[in-house]
Amino acid sequence: MRVFLCNLLVLFILSSCASTKRKINKKITDTLNSKFYNNQFTGFLAVDAFTKDTLFDYNSDRYFTPASNTKIFTLYTAMQLLPEKMPSLKYVNENDTLYIEGTGDPTLLHPYFNDSTAIQFLNQFPNISIHLTNFQEEKFGPGWSWDDYDWYYSAERSALPLYGNVLTLFNQENLVARPEYFKTQVVPINYSVNREQSENLFYFDGSRKDTLEVPFIVDTTLTLSLLQKVVKNKLTLAKKMPEGERKVLYSISTDSVYKRMMQESDNFLAEQLLLVASSTLSDTLDSQKSRNYVLTNYLTDLQQPPRWVDGSGLSRYNLFSPKSLVHVLTKIYEDVSRARLFALFPAGGVSGTLENWYPGNPEPYIYAKTGSLGNNHCVSGYLLTKSGKTLIFSFMNNHFLHPSSEEKQRMQTIFEEIRDTY
Repeated sequence: MRVFLCNLLVLFILSSCASTKRKINKKITDTLNSKFYNNQFTGFLAVDAFTKDTLFDYNSDRYFTPASNTKIFTLYTAMQLLPEKMPSLKYVNENDTLYIEGTGDPTLLHPYFNDSTAIQFLNQFPNISIHLTNFQEEKFGPGWSWDDYDWYYSAERSALPLYGNVLTLFNQENLVARPEYFKTQVVPINYSVNREQSENLFYFDGSRKDTLEVPFIVDTTLTLSLLQKVVKNKLTLAKKMPEGERKVLYSISTDSVYKRMMQESDNFLAEQLLLVASSTLSDTLDSQKSRNYVLTNYLTDLQQPPRWVDGSGLSRYNLFSPKSLVHVLTKIYEDVSRARLFALFPAGGVSGTLENWYPGNPEPYIYAKTGSLGNNHCVSGYLLTKSGKTLIFSFMNNHFLHPSSEEKQRMQTIFEEIRDTY
């Protein structure tokens, strides 16, 4: 009798779960089939993290422009290839001279991290020679918008970035420029662009109250000059690195970089992380090498291999499916502790790019990465239901003409329905 009652209870629970899933499916399907979604392209996949059951699937195998959801693949790549501390420099000490080359580490003198590990290291040596030609790609990623050159989110990529490859300007009685090297190249007027396209000539209104961050043009001479300003002994350029094993200097925690990249959707950090990852594979910095290595060695089971051309998602050449994003999110979820993982992602209503959306009641229930370009908005990550379940999801919207806030409002309604009923 007891066995019979247990079996009956199991059947009841399974029947109840199936009924709940049908109701959720119908409600979401009706929403996505409404007039609002008629003239756009939408895909949504939600999978139970524990049972691997699919709660909802709508166009999950179609390709979408992911925007900054690309950073989920970048995060996974960095986690596979980088140690707990950021590789900051490679070096060889030979004949009383320290030879160094960059790994792409974005944190050196960065205005947020303000890391000076490499500077302290270099100040121990009287003779330093820098090799700056190990970066093998263009400064900008393929498919980036050319007219974004003077905006902070489109900083140039380089082997040995300093100050985040960005000039920070603000007024404090007088103009403050960081690095100060550029102060004489700032024109104090209100102008239509923040910097000339082909030279490091900047414009900053003297009455401006906020801080302006403007990418500067990177070249070998500038890198040497900026570094010489903060290193005690004279620096020279090396045509090549000496033969022999390169040692690695490590700087700050990689998790601190991942968190900043994910929560603030920092494009520069994303691009540089792929370069740093490539430095663990060879002495040549090439983000494509990192992407190919991870796809070949860790993601051979992807059912829809992506078109993946950069680390940040700035490029519209990128194409990913919701199913591929859920696949990688699942791998991260299984590899990383829950506490660490959720600390890296923006939390709904609390932090990062989700601070003003998807609030909990009172605790966050969404931990996810947003991705936005003109007429595109995507959200992919983890959803916690009131019943204690964890869902891994990707909700991708392309080619809409209405304001993105309207898109987010409907997504929030769907997320809350799942949270409250599943």
